[in-house]
Amino acid sequence: MTYSRKLARWLVLVSLILLIFTHDAFAYIDPGTGSYFLQLLIAGLLGAFFAIKIFWKNIKTSLTNLFSKGQKKKDDIK
Repeated sequence: MTYSRKLARWLVLVSLILLIFTHDAFAYIDPGTGSYFLQLLIAGLLGAFFAIKIFWKNIKTSLTNLFSKGQKKKDDIK
């Protein structure tokens, strides 16, 4: 087993132990934090839709080529 695998296993084990044996934080989430996460979610969704809009022609061409290859093979057999 390589050194990096041993190190990775050790880090996972330590992380799990720290997650299992946690202490109370006595903290709260600020109301502004919820609106910030909502803004992040909306911005991420709009960014994803905008990226799809920009690359839609490439996506459509790729999907058309992918599915038309199967039909061409079936047509060649006949």
